Amino acid sequence: MNLDRPVSGYTPEQLIASLALVRDQLRTLAGYLPADGWLGPRDPILNPPLWEIGHIIWFQERWCLRARADDRFADSLLPGVDALYDSSAVPHDTRWDLALLPPAEIDVYADQITAAVTARLLSESTPALAYLAELCLYHELMHIEAWWMAFQYLGYAPPVALGLPGDLPLLAQRLALVEAAATLGSGPHQGFIFDNEKWRHSVRVPAFDIDATPVSEAAFAAFVDAGGYQHRAAWSEAGWAWRAASGASHPAYWRKADDGWQVRRFAQWTPLHAGAPMLHVNGFEAEACAAWLGRRLPSAAEWLHATGAADFVWGAGWEWTRDAFAPYPGFEPDPYRDYSQPWFHSHRELRGGGPVTDARLKRPGFRNFYLPERRDVFAGFRTASR
Repeated sequence: MNLDRPVSGYTPEQLIASLALVRDQLRTLAGYLPADGWLGPRDPILNPPLWEIGHIIWFQERWCLRARADDRFADSLLPGVDALYDSSAVPHDTRWDLALLPPAEIDVYADQITAAVTARLLSESTPALAYLAELCLYHELMHIEAWWMAFQYLGYAPPVALGLPGDLPLLAQRLALVEAAATLGSGPHQGFIFDNEKWRHSVRVPAFDIDATPVSEAAFAAFVDAGGYQHRAAWSEAGWAWRAASGASHPAYWRKADDGWQVRRFAQWTPLHAGAPMLHVNGFEAEACAAWLGRRLPSAAEWLHATGAADFVWGAGWEWTRDAFAPYPGFEPDPYRDYSQPWFHSHRELRGGGPVTDARLKRPGFRNFYLPERRDVFAGFRTASR
């Protein structure tokens, strides 16, 4: 396999330091798991943390130490780990039943891999190795965000409170944008990019207007209080099928109290914060609220086009778009072939980045993707004109 890919230009020392800092984040989160949290509940949107941390270490060893240019992989330092931690081969619902390494042995395995990766980066500074180290860095950051999502989903107390804006308006300012050619994708000289960003191309975007800010909790509460979850006309066919099957009548982490709506943020219930961004809605809820407002979700091209406007505010949450997650023309998978390719067409595209997203992944060109029924994602939305 060709392991030479665009990189961000970090020195070996910078990569080593970044990998260490990210590992510290992971270990901090692990320290906040409850006593029975290493396996946690069996759930289709969760992984057992004990499996997930082993997978992260295994992934770093596989790509930074074991990958070969002839499409083969050398043996692991720890025999048998491929049968435990290869996410492409180990069925999700079996991960609770495996003979997983206990935390103390995971720590030993992690220290061995960290030492070997550090030594290799310092002695063998090649573009291919730099690419693979950066891939592992972002892979671990994505899993850390998934841990934050799991903490919210399960009601665990996190290490720190999240900082969210609190001044979003009830009715967002609307930015009028003229017809233009919008650029999708990334180029070969923009640093590290993922395979689903290849390659840069232009699409024509007709004139439209778009909210300058994401939809707030107060704006979404108006939709809920007006009976939006029962208003069939606002929902797509797939969205209404999800709503009917789930029985949802309000957002996932909301409850009604005598003095109004309350929102659960991790382990604590607090009154709805009117100016906070609406988060933890799925793609169906987002498009239904937009339709109730007489509007729609923007396309990814429209969202990207709008980032060029000075008043366009983003980064408080991932934002659902109307687009299916699909390959760009001429797509070819990178060495980690299962990063994008298995999820095309079944998942929905999101843009932006949320309160637990690392700054290195919070760039307009980054394409996130989830099934449209997922409510655990730190995701909201904004609306565009029909």
